[in-house]
Amino acid sequence: MVQAPERTASAPATTDPDGRDETSMTFVDAIQGTLRDVMRADDRVVILGEDVGRRGGVFRVTADFLEEFGDDRVIDTPLAESGIIGSAIGMALNGLLPIAEIQFLDFIAPAMDQIMNEAARLRYRSNNDFHCPIVIRAPFGGGVHGALYHSQSIEAMFVHTPGLKVVVPATPADARGLLLAALRDEDPVLYLEHKKMYRSIRGPVPAGDEIVPLGVARLVREGTDATIITYGLMVHEATLAATAVSEETGASIEIIDLRSLKPLDERAILDSARKTGKVLVVTEANRPCSVASEVAALVGEEAFAYLDAPVMRVAAPDVPAMPFSPPLEQAFMVGAGQIGTALRRLVAF
Repeated sequence: MVQAPERTASAPATTDPDGRDETSMTFVDAIQGTLRDVMRADDRVVILGEDVGRRGGVFRVTADFLEEFGDDRVIDTPLAESGIIGSAIGMALNGLLPIAEIQFLDFIAPAMDQIMNEAARLRYRSNNDFHCPIVIRAPFGGGVHGALYHSQSIEAMFVHTPGLKVVVPATPADARGLLLAALRDEDPVLYLEHKKMYRSIRGPVPAGDEIVPLGVARLVREGTDATIITYGLMVHEATLAATAVSEETGASIEIIDLRSLKPLDERAILDSARKTGKVLVVTEANRPCSVASEVAALVGEEAFAYLDAPVMRVAAPDVPAMPFSPPLEQAFMVGAGQIGTALRRLVAF
């Protein structure tokens, strides 16, 4: 089992250029603070999952929640993912706002029937009589020496499911804003948290209830010569690669953070592709049938006439699992070096 370090204290509040109060905090603290805020504000919000109560979650996201909110709102469940999601669906149908935690995304397979055939299709099968406002939180991704069962990036399986929304924040601010938006949505939302980012990424987080709308990408960096489209941890690796290649070649690199994988911000993707004419799509997941595949197909269908080079992809190798060996894990993980190599080829066209 992967053991997380203790929480990191947040910095004092400041004010951003637009006059909003904001606080610098880690990725995990932004999630924890948002969960605490919504539970204090609305007693319909319930958290359930394996070890979320007394232990506070394997990554300590819900530490001390049991003491504050009680065991009728912070519910330790059996090791039964289908039961967690099935219970959440029942809660939602009876007026609650459940947040179900799957301890690792790798463990979600037993709940696939409940997620894909029940939660995602409830509105459609009931002719809009019922909806299913549940949020499913799940840590995912590699780079933390978790090896098999604790490192997978299988988000594409859920993007393929109509009726289900899938979001992946890359910054503490988006972690809060997307979580708030997910909790206000009337349909199920899978909220994916890259575990390597929990305590390694820090940034400003606006105070209050400012949401980040689902389905709206973020312009990370403006450019004119090539576009990198990515999400999650890869946003930070892409930024390192773009900076290095720009300094080396003088190329102006644009970066788009998808934030929302379903619905996808097609307009942002196509506008950037048409502007720069060169597109590199980056994902930590396996390459075949990935989110990168969908983005590449979209650009090829809708912006082909604007392209000056083939759409390129950087992705993890197509092997069954993340290796435990540190050198092999490093070789598996997509990083700034691989992205930079592909980016140099792309800008040279």
